[in-house]
Amino acid sequence: MNVLVEGTSVEADAGSPLAAVLKNALSGSKMKSLVAVRVKGNGDPVVLDLSSPLPEDAQSLEPISAQSPEGLTILRHSASHVMACAVRHLYPEAKVTIGPAIDTGFYYDFDVPRPFTSDDLAAIEAEMKKIAKSRLPFVRQEMTKEEAIAHFTAQGETYKVELIEAIPDPTVSLYTCGDFTDLCRGPHVPHTGFAASSKLLSVAGAYWHGDEKLPMLSRIYGTAFADDKALAERLKQIEEAKKRDHRKLGKELSLFMFREDVAPGMVFWLPKGMLVRSILEDFWRREHLKRGYSIVQGPQLLRVETWMRSGHYDHYRENMYFTQIDDDMYGIKPMNCVGHMLIYNNALRSYRDLPQRYFELGLVHRHEKSGVLHGLFRVRQFTQDDAHILCTPEQLEGEIVGVIDLINDLMNLFGFTYKVLISTRPENSIGTDEAWELATNALINAVTAKGLAYTINEGDGAFYGPKIDVVLLDCIGREWQCSTIQVDFTLPERFDLVYVGQDGERHRPVMVHRAIMGSLERFIGVLIEQYSGALPVWLAPVQTRLLTVTESANAAAETMCAQLLAKGIRAELDGRNEKLGFKVREAQMAKIQYMLVIGDKEVQAQQCTVRLRNGDNLGLKSVDEIAQRIKDDAEEPFKRGGMCYSFA
Repeated sequence: MNVLVEGTSVEADAGSPLAAVLKNALSGSKMKSLVAVRVKGNGDPVVLDLSSPLPEDAQSLEPISAQSPEGLTILRHSASHVMACAVRHLYPEAKVTIGPAIDTGFYYDFDVPRPFTSDDLAAIEAEMKKIAKSRLPFVRQEMTKEEAIAHFTAQGETYKVELIEAIPDPTVSLYTCGDFTDLCRGPHVPHTGFAASSKLLSVAGAYWHGDEKLPMLSRIYGTAFADDKALAERLKQIEEAKKRDHRKLGKELSLFMFREDVAPGMVFWLPKGMLVRSILEDFWRREHLKRGYSIVQGPQLLRVETWMRSGHYDHYRENMYFTQIDDDMYGIKPMNCVGHMLIYNNALRSYRDLPQRYFELGLVHRHEKSGVLHGLFRVRQFTQDDAHILCTPEQLEGEIVGVIDLINDLMNLFGFTYKVLISTRPENSIGTDEAWELATNALINAVTAKGLAYTINEGDGAFYGPKIDVVLLDCIGREWQCSTIQVDFTLPERFDLVYVGQDGERHRPVMVHRAIMGSLERFIGVLIEQYSGALPVWLAPVQTRLLTVTESANAAAETMCAQLLAKGIRAELDGRNEKLGFKVREAQMAKIQYMLVIGDKEVQAQQCTVRLRNGDNLGLKSVDEIAQRIKDDAEEPFKRGGMCYSFA
């Protein structure tokens, strides 16, 4: 039989090892980096190990290298098996559970008498290197469920037995490397040597199945790459990320706090942090008013029947909170779309009234597992910069383009680059095929009209419609899912939303769900890490701090501080009886851009010596000059795009 390999026809026998078939078409250097192969035949394409036999219906083979995103996922999954093998060597009493690849690397959860600590990682990593150096092959075998259950029962691996019992298929696959055998679908790299560029990063606790009522397991996180150079770059990024950790900076800069004993997963905003948030919210409201949005607000609680009507109760209730008032059950809103539809239905709309653009900084609650809570990035109570656009089908693409423009302006303002994903219909969804096709095409057409490249993300849409997801890249190359645009033909149907068309008949509007920053909490966390806490001058809670050289200058400094405050500058005074160098260092640690030094010379001149956070000295300046300089600095980022900023 003949199969195509990268456009070249290769003759091979069915059942031959895929590695042998590929070797006849690829160079030695290419073969060396391969970890798996995608086989296309009569059915759906399937990714197989290189040791797998060539299927009889194979038509083409697509090599997958360790450097590719898909190959890296396979490599990391294999590295998790190598780590589990190392753990079993060092801790024979450990029970293994699951060990998947994740976006940043891999992890494996273990049931051990004593939870792992960071001090254990060096020994486990050293054992992993021995296993990698041995280049042990990954060997696949298939068993009936009964055989596999007997195999793992004999080893005391109760978690594996539970997993097998939940599998509906009559057979399961196992992979063995050295003396370690694991339940796994695969595929895997050819041998453990591919896991040589691995690094263990941290330990954590994790509940089995994420359920707080089940046993707490000990999780080890790691990462792996195709070579040491890529690993070194990633470790450098991790070290930089530690310095920028918003949880650490939030505490140091007195922006926010958490109290897990009274409100786990919910933020307490401290004065400076709340000021940052308020500035951001005020700017964002003005920006939406400028773009034709109406500001609205819906209630926090709606009767549970409303959530049943919307489909949230059937498709989202595990993420919702409920409460009872009198004899009625209410759902605490996890999103704002239902309230906005009810606002739309408050009056009969004409086609002349459309589009209706409703914007809300909506407080929402979602039940997140305690194990996934993470600073501002994953919380249970947060605020969405949420909007819903009700429009005619003819207006849909234009409205999506308008949202894309807003996203682009915001990304430019903060210096983010971004990429676009279009997520299609998931299995758990509502609505007709026709509606989903219309909605998906509208998203694709709008993105194409803006000249943006995009990737299709199969099956990851919302349950009521497809969506555009915008993934931003920060200054150290990390990705953050941020903005989303979702097209929905279904909920307007469920809530009987109508408008009167030109023909005098009633028609169904289309609804666009969109959030640009997404969660304000998460976005502020991203900004803190993007700027290492030194927020842009327009957003900084303190734009300048006045530093007195001696206490005799305090009176003059108080007057200058009051003058700056009156001009709309966020200023504060440090009049403590401390050395100037100490005050300067503290102001730099507080990420304050402008430091105004006031001593006898400055008092006499009725001016300040201006120092920047980076150490630059701008010399003596008057209060008016300083205020204008700070205002110019604050307005500079807005000159890059279509946004505006003004001091109230």
